[in-house]
Amino acid sequence: MMDNATMFKLSYGLFILTAKDGDKDNGCVINTASQLTERPLRISVAVNKANFTHDMIVKTGEFNVSILTESVPFSDFEQFGFHSGKDTDKFAACDYDARTSNGIRYLPKHTNGVISAKVSGTFDFGTHSLFVADVTEAKVLSNERSTTYQYYFDHIKPKPPTLNAPKKGFVCKICGYVYEGETLPDDYICPLCKHGAGDFERKT
Repeated sequence: MMDNATMFKLSYGLFILTAKDGDKDNGCVINTASQLTERPLRISVAVNKANFTHDMIVKTGEFNVSILTESVPFSDFEQFGFHSGKDTDKFAACDYDARTSNGIRYLPKHTNGVISAKVSGTFDFGTHSLFVADVTEAKVLSNERSTTYQYYFDHIKPKPPTLNAPKKGFVCKICGYVYEGETLPDDYICPLCKHGAGDFERKT
């Protein structure tokens, strides 16, 4: 038996991962960032290869992690998670230009900390890359509680509307996108949040 929903019982946080390549600033939503060692201070982040931010980090070797708090609005997830940086300026509507010493932007609002890091190792895991990186800067921004995946589902993500005649299909457990059809292809990727078929469940 393999119930993929079990993975959601892990205590994931939610973060905005940002990078810079030349004049291009970009960011995406991730849920896997963690400390690896204390001396030296080192972290790891897992990033879906479908994200443009992934390619920027591969090229530049640097990134920032903004740690989201429980006050974060759903609009931030729409802004950084539902569009591709390949054709969208994700910072176009921002009224701030906060940067760490590496020149990379971060989110000063609805965050309680920012971590800058330089990649020291990259590991290929098929759909994702795991970046191991040395921390170059770390700053506490507030004492507000960090948000979790569970808090996001319970309090931030809008509940899907109830339809009188629901169509058959599969719903993405991450962003709520609905794929209509009798079967979901094994290699299907959500067009909004870029998660794979394993994060979809059949509509009932």
